[in-house]
Amino acid sequence: MNGFIIVSATLSFFVSLVLHELGHYVAARLCAVPVRRAGLGWGPKIFGVQVGQVECEVRLLPVGAYVQMDMKALQSRTLLQQLFVLGAGIGVNLVLCVLTWGSFFGALNLALAVGNLIPLYQLDGWKSGMVICRRLFGRPSPVVEWVFTLGGGAIAAAVMVRAFLNV
Repeated sequence: MNGFIIVSATLSFFVSLVLHELGHYVAARLCAVPVRRAGLGWGPKIFGVQVGQVECEVRLLPVGAYVQMDMKALQSRTLLQQLFVLGAGIGVNLVLCVLTWGSFFGALNLALAVGNLIPLYQLDGWKSGMVICRRLFGRPSPVVEWVFTLGGGAIAAAVMVRAFLNV
């Protein structure tokens, strides 16, 4: 029985990650932002296949997923389009949470959505915050971006400490 739970939880996690990234992919396509690469996992590439213009990859460490877009094209879009593309994965996780409310899969998707909102480096919340900061200042500001990045790290650390203290 424990093996079934581990396999089920792992598959649920991977399905949630893939659907999250699919949300970014679809939003990017709707906003005419080219997608260059999509992958599952981190580390060295162990398998890859070209699907249209997108290089699809599976990497060695089965943690995380990504969609790599043309950043110049994304940055040339309106602020709302950029935030739509960056927030689409979170939106997918929230929809999946509502559709499967009360299940492990629903809780997992809620956790992924909330976790991605935290402004931790390279998560969707951080990327969205950087887009907003750059728009507010009209240009990149290294000091503001460092403060935002370090502040996001502090927020993430505080959330983790709080979560572990409540267990």
